[in-house]
Amino acid sequence: MVKSRMLCGNGVFYPIVGFASCVAFIYLSFGDLWIDMNADLNLSFVERNGTQLIVDGKPFYFNGWNSYWMMDHSVDFSTKHRVRSIFKTGAKMGLTVCRTWAFNDGDYNALQTSPGRFNERVFRALDHVIAEARLHGVRLLLCLVNNLQAYGGKTQYVKWAWEEGVALSSSNDSFFYDPSVRRYFKNYVKTVLTRRNTLTGLEYRDDPTILGWELINEPRCITDKSGDTLQDWIEEMSTFVKSIDPNHLVTVGLEGFYGPKSTKRLTVNPEWWAADVGTDFIRNSKIPTIDFASVHIYPDHWTHNPNFEYKLKFVAKWMISHIEDGDKELKKPVMFTEFGLSTENKDFTPEQRDRFYKVILDIMYKSAVKKKAGAGSLVWQFLVEGMEEFNDDFGIVPWERKSTYKLFTEHSCRLARVQGALPSQIRYLSRLCTQS
Repeated sequence: MVKSRMLCGNGVFYPIVGFASCVAFIYLSFGDLWIDMNADLNLSFVERNGTQLIVDGKPFYFNGWNSYWMMDHSVDFSTKHRVRSIFKTGAKMGLTVCRTWAFNDGDYNALQTSPGRFNERVFRALDHVIAEARLHGVRLLLCLVNNLQAYGGKTQYVKWAWEEGVALSSSNDSFFYDPSVRRYFKNYVKTVLTRRNTLTGLEYRDDPTILGWELINEPRCITDKSGDTLQDWIEEMSTFVKSIDPNHLVTVGLEGFYGPKSTKRLTVNPEWWAADVGTDFIRNSKIPTIDFASVHIYPDHWTHNPNFEYKLKFVAKWMISHIEDGDKELKKPVMFTEFGLSTENKDFTPEQRDRFYKVILDIMYKSAVKKKAGAGSLVWQFLVEGMEEFNDDFGIVPWERKSTYKLFTEHSCRLARVQGALPSQIRYLSRLCTQS
């Protein structure tokens, strides 16, 4: 909606609102589009009540996606439009949660260029991502660091400490136990959580657009198979996040493997190695300062069995086991925050991928109907056209394949029938769900 405009002293356009001060309106990508951040979408914080996520006192089951690349693409004007495009598409599909990176350490377009030093231009790009999510009624699960080397990750933190002569070890697993590295990471976390968004005026910790914080993407600590090192790190960092931001939910970012002391390590884990990577789904997720459990689903990367029907059976067993854990062991919600089927499988077909997605979405729907702990699922990953260099063997442009698009939109409609449509969904679902 176009608003009348005036120019404030700092060179940013704002609407005339009858107040002495300017109320934030944002110019994002196109000169004819202006966004009122205080308009109709009054999002509430997502809360937890036992095994259920709650919004405005009602159950919240979500259908969503991953687009890790959004902050990076928001930095440059030539790619910034992709952020709006993917949020607009997600909203039209009835999707309500997106997971993305809130980190880039020492890499191209780095947010944190060195310990405690931040690139304001990139921070404004993250501001933009959060503002766009708010505009489209999509909540964000923001990840704070990578276990992998992409975008810096724990390896970059250890490298910084090594270069400054304060590191205990050059092993990237020292990220979890080195006091200097822990201090670097805590400083980063505090800076992000207390950041005041230049577009909305809200500190991140006060913004309900953010569903929650993910401590680390796919943590593994293979130098301590007992899991004690990672457990200590999770306890310390989740407590630290909560001390700064009591408003938002916190999760670990686990793949979901059962640890060496778990009775399920042999019967549910994809293969024997999964119990020896230093994680334990039950133990890590039981920590009081962890609000919900996170699980990933990648059978073709985790198993040596190439049979597709075997993979589908694994997915069902994997998901049902973790949902049961949420209900009985953890008493917390469980989110499947990444799932995908690789195009690099020798027998891959798009029809297989649709079947794979359908198994996952059907289990999530049944969990919602029965009010079980399965809170939601986030497909890996959504892209827009022209992003081939950012694609991996899992990415999809959601509108390019009609059957895939329909799977996700129908799931949005099913969940809306269970819990009722959110205010941000109504304008899309009223039309979308009459067609499904």
